Amino acid sequence: MIRKIVNIDQDKCDGCGLCVPSCAEGAIKIVDGKAQIAADNLCDGLGACLGECPQDAITIIEREADEFDEIAVEKHLTAQGAAPAGHDHGHGHGHGHEHGHGHGHGHGHGHGGGCPGSRVQSFAPAPSAGTPAAGAIQSQLAQWPVQLHLVPVTAPYFKDAELLITADCVPFAYANYHQDFLAGKAVVVGCPKLDDNNAYLTKLTELFRVSGIKGITVLRMEVPCCGGIVMAARQALAASGMEIPFREVTVSIRGEIVER
Repeated sequence: MIRKIVNIDQDKCDGCGLCVPSCAEGAIKIVDGKAQIAADNLCDGLGACLGECPQDAITIIEREADEFDEIAVEKHLTAQGAAPAGHDHGHGHGHGHEHGHGHGHGHGHGHGGGCPGSRVQSFAPAPSAGTPAAGAIQSQLAQWPVQLHLVPVTAPYFKDAELLITADCVPFAYANYHQDFLAGKAVVVGCPKLDDNNAYLTKLTELFRVSGIKGITVLRMEVPCCGGIVMAARQALAASGMEIPFREVTVSIRGEIVER
């Protein structure tokens, strides 16, 4: 059937992920650093995600697509661990339209959408409750999200911040990661072995260009594949045209600093 459906321009999309939590149906996911529609029958075509894209990559078009299926949405949300009970298709901001199954509806979603966990947050590191035990380590994380694919490049916590680019195995190997490296910094996390390093290059280039960060530390493991995240960061800095202090730190699999 020909109907209205969300279209995401892959050339404009930078994979920031802001559109993901705005979709109550969970129809949008990040694949290889780009937002995509998971399945046509999950998208109602109403466009609650339109205003969330800083790159203006999302539009509503009319094309041949499977009919919107509320039962499929409920199954999809359940599989994702989201509660279908909060998913109300009598919603309403009043820009309803027919889906060909007799239901006109608008959007007034009460829950955080398909991925509430990617909502941008800044906060002070949580103080320890009571008197910390000897040797206890306090979290120094002051932002969310941290995954490189999900952070928006315009997130306020990047402005005038020291950026810590962390290969995701490092905090497991280096016991004092929070105090020695994370404290006072904004952080992004990734794995060049498992992810698309070209997507990292694209995302980091834009991050360096627009975010206003004032320093970059790349924290990597000693294993050869981990060099990909350093390469992406160096190439991105060159491509951004920015002059930002840069350093690389290597951690051994035994948790020792082997290079500064």
